[in-house]
Amino acid sequence: MLAIVIPYYKLSSFEATLKSLALQSDQRFKVYIGNDASTENPETLLDTYKSQLDIVYHKFSTNLGGTSLVKQWDRCINLIADETWLMILGDDDYLGEHVVKTFYEQYNSFKTKANVVRFASQMVFDTTNTKSKVYTHPVWEDAITSHMRKYDGASRSSLSEHIFKTESYKKQGFVNYPLAWFSDDKAWIDFSENKPIYTINDSMVYIRVSNESISGKKSNIGLKQESAIQFYRNVIDEKSQEYPKALRLRLFLIYEIIIKRKRKLVKQEWQFLFKKYVQNFSLIPFLKLIRRILVSKK
Repeated sequence: MLAIVIPYYKLSSFEATLKSLALQSDQRFKVYIGNDASTENPETLLDTYKSQLDIVYHKFSTNLGGTSLVKQWDRCINLIADETWLMILGDDDYLGEHVVKTFYEQYNSFKTKANVVRFASQMVFDTTNTKSKVYTHPVWEDAITSHMRKYDGASRSSLSEHIFKTESYKKQGFVNYPLAWFSDDKAWIDFSENKPIYTINDSMVYIRVSNESISGKKSNIGLKQESAIQFYRNVIDEKSQEYPKALRLRLFLIYEIIIKRKRKLVKQEWQFLFKKYVQNFSLIPFLKLIRRILVSKK
């Protein structure tokens, strides 16, 4: 029923990932590992776990993650058989010992009510050998509210601590943003298909942050900002009419702020926002937009 998919590239912390799977108190899952043409061969390590885990391993002949992480995720997912739920686990992240157990224990609570399930999480900082606070969530929460809590700094979210329906993935797919930054945020909005996200706070997924990880690097800020711009534009275009007016207006403002963090807005972007504010007219936000447009022309 459950596929755990690992897009593999780095060996340095991979053993901790495999060990956490071998130590799961419920072994009702299958592991699919897609090697992204890495120069760091994991096969010797995999041999030590083949008696403990049900593993399907495939080494791809070309590297995709260097140009599109989303395409690497996709081809790794294509390795799975008929599992109805799947998790994409980073090759440096790891699970608390009861993640799979609690998934099955609570299955009847969410099986028809949610397409996306998440777990509590904690960040592990390699450079300082420290951990963040534990992030828990409301048991039931719609995806856009979850994202806004993340934007406000009250929460966090990444790929590894989620399990989602294979059917939803096949219908929606991941959006291919630069560095796959925000691709997971968009996925939870799309995959949920207007159903709430279900949270299991009783189990933990550990997310490693290092100088090698995308989230830990500082040299890729420009690409991350571009992903954010594309993400908010897509959400506004595709989803905003499903949200209350106050939230729509907030999304418009966030989109503008995100662009300004990187550059000035171009004419077409001001026109886009002007149209959206007219369609969702509220006097004070509209007047403030006009003022910002006039200031931008000076």
